[in-house]
Amino acid sequence: MGRRALPKIDPAMDLSRHLKTVEELPRPWSAEAFFGRTARLEVEVGSGKGLFLRSAASARADTDFLGIEIAPRYARFAASGLARRGLTNAVVVVGDAVLVFGETLPDGVLAAVHIYFPDPWWKRRHRKRRVMRESFAQDIERTLQPGGLLHYWTDVEEYFHTGVAVISSQTHLEGPFDVPESPAEGDLDYRTHFERRTRLGGRQVYRAEFRKQASQ
Repeated sequence: MGRRALPKIDPAMDLSRHLKTVEELPRPWSAEAFFGRTARLEVEVGSGKGLFLRSAASARADTDFLGIEIAPRYARFAASGLARRGLTNAVVVVGDAVLVFGETLPDGVLAAVHIYFPDPWWKRRHRKRRVMRESFAQDIERTLQPGGLLHYWTDVEEYFHTGVAVISSQTHLEGPFDVPESPAEGDLDYRTHFERRTRLGGRQVYRAEFRKQASQ
């Protein structure tokens, strides 16, 4: 299912606090330099329109959220949603999550990684572009702190099973654990816009959770 056109945002809106480039990430990584404090840190891979970031940042002010979105127009839209609400504990970075994990994020820095409805790259010759690959799964494990969680959701059954297989074979993360579907009474009860579209369209969402062992 293709992405729909985005509503226009005010071109005069100041996004400097909420929208960053990969080059603006501090190296070596410093939460203090980037967020202005040291707090629990979670990353969303592929933030899309930013519903998860907005909802999570609003609900958990004690946690910082880093969204990584490769499409500049979606990154800008997600950042605008954070800016309108004055959410200072979430930032969207325009770039490739594989590179951000591999080149910027240090060991054991993340409390959770969220991957919701990643691009399935339907054509077989393009599947090497899928984000859930061996090296990325290993970087997720490396950057998670002991007890940290990986949330992996997709509406593509084949991608779900191959993704779970990659995680299980390439890491020591515990799981997959089943994630029951929560009832949704309103738009904000969905974790992402894509989940909303998928469920309202009567299609199944495949969900799994993995956990890094506390002793790792």
